[in-house]
Amino acid sequence: VVSKDGPGRLYYRLGLRYAPDDLDLDPLDWGFVVSRSYEAVDDDGDVWRDDDGTWHVKAGADVRVRLFMVADSRRTHVALVDPLPAGLEAQNPELATTAELPPDEVEEEVFFEDDVGFAGDIGFRSSYWRVPWYEHQNLRDDRAVAFISVLSAGTYDFTYIARATTPGTFVVPPTKAEEIYAPETFGRSSSDMLVVEDA
Repeated sequence: VVSKDGPGRLYYRLGLRYAPDDLDLDPLDWGFVVSRSYEAVDDDGDVWRDDDGTWHVKAGADVRVRLFMVADSRRTHVALVDPLPAGLEAQNPELATTAELPPDEVEEEVFFEDDVGFAGDIGFRSSYWRVPWYEHQNLRDDRAVAFISVLSAGTYDFTYIARATTPGTFVVPPTKAEEIYAPETFGRSSSDMLVVEDA
């Protein structure tokens, strides 16, 4: 029972932390649809996927991680979070020690009309112009994150380059999108298995 005594407004928050009993998680759509894929950067033979869905990456190879997110309506304070498997290391282009990363050859124009009737471009990518849909990205040792304050309904993608550094078999937790201040509005991809093959 949650109650108060006296005048004024009662503020409260109920939260639940849990751990799944199975590492093979199915996708969920509670406001966002999210998916993830891995693409070769230098050689098409560096990345492949088995019939059972297991991803394989050659050790030492660069891989482009591509995330897709679909928002069914206007959302605020959105975070798109992609956990990195222990065998991959994100390449941060903001660091001076990072070599120049290859451009994304996928060209996409995203057009929208928001709730107040304003039409315009929220994302345009080509060889001479790029305006990302997100306001800030954060590449860490264990995850990649993109943030935006106001997100219109539509389809979005986010890519980054990672390097396969450690051979082994790894469980990759789902990619997740959520409204930071309303975490009950979220979506996740399925979990993945990724094998970094020793060269």
